[in-house]
Amino acid sequence: MKKEVFGTVNGQEVYLVTLENKNGMQASITNYGANLVKLLVPDVNGKVEDVVLGFEDASGYEVNPSFFGAVITPSANRIAGASFSLDGTEYPLKKNNGENNLHSDEAKGSHKRIWDMKTEGESLILSIEMEDMDMGFPGNKKFVVTYSLSEDNALSIHYEGCSDKNTIINPTNHSYFNLKGHKEGDIMDHTITLLASQFTPADAASIPTGEIASVENTPMDLRGGVLIGEKIDSEYEQLQFAAGYDHNWVTDDYTGAVRKVATVTAPDAIRTMEVYTDLPGIQFYAGNFIDEQDGKDGAKYGKRSGLALETQCYPDSIHKENFPCVVYGPGKDFQSTTIYKFV
Repeated sequence: MKKEVFGTVNGQEVYLVTLENKNGMQASITNYGANLVKLLVPDVNGKVEDVVLGFEDASGYEVNPSFFGAVITPSANRIAGASFSLDGTEYPLKKNNGENNLHSDEAKGSHKRIWDMKTEGESLILSIEMEDMDMGFPGNKKFVVTYSLSEDNALSIHYEGCSDKNTIINPTNHSYFNLKGHKEGDIMDHTITLLASQFTPADAASIPTGEIASVENTPMDLRGGVLIGEKIDSEYEQLQFAAGYDHNWVTDDYTGAVRKVATVTAPDAIRTMEVYTDLPGIQFYAGNFIDEQDGKDGAKYGKRSGLALETQCYPDSIHKENFPCVVYGPGKDFQSTTIYKFV
């Protein structure tokens, strides 16, 4: 485990901590935002490449319009109307995605704050506290995120959250993956499998309608392994609304236990990543709206340079009685684990 200075934010030094296993896989995380900065993974021939999009130092993450590597909490994804009602009180949030709220707050969210940091064994533990009404969410809250790297090339992210009032807790990690290497063009040539027989259709503003629909006979059926570029620009209304894949899938066999929900494979199967989670949903975003920008190592990022697989409860669950509950508070803490494993 290596710790180095990653830059200065508001006059305070922030750090980059690198976890490494015996296979040469490395995961580098900064305590500025708990962002995943680098993920170096060997291919089938032993060649190591960084497979996540990111920036050279902390200053890039102070901007970070596409949420590269971000831990997002208390609430990932969208909340319709940028408000919600809980226990008889209406809570307005920032309107930052049309009339809706996206990822809590793009300027003041947890991905743009300095987290407390400690190491324990082979793990990096980051924690942050948020006061009542911070970003509009009720409750004095504490969040803990633990990154661990195993000897079988699995990066585990464990989330914990608690609040002294009922509030929304629905965190995720917003890393973008390109399994060829973060500088190697777009991800249209990757093959994706989602173990999900259903998804949550959304309107033109990407707010779920409340329906849980079958993927059968639609371009949303990714159960058998589909080349991302094959149908992403088809005339199917859901893909037209989102300019490609950017939807929540309802994962099969949800019991609250960790199980495999997705697989992504690079061309020629040089790298394969499996995703495991104990959550009921996963947002597959194909990077349709990544702005053209400079990344680390001289990279030039743009549309579909990487894909995100955000494990989560469903978007806008607070307004949908048939969606999983995202309300946590006294006597009910949040815990969840997501694993990105390279095989």
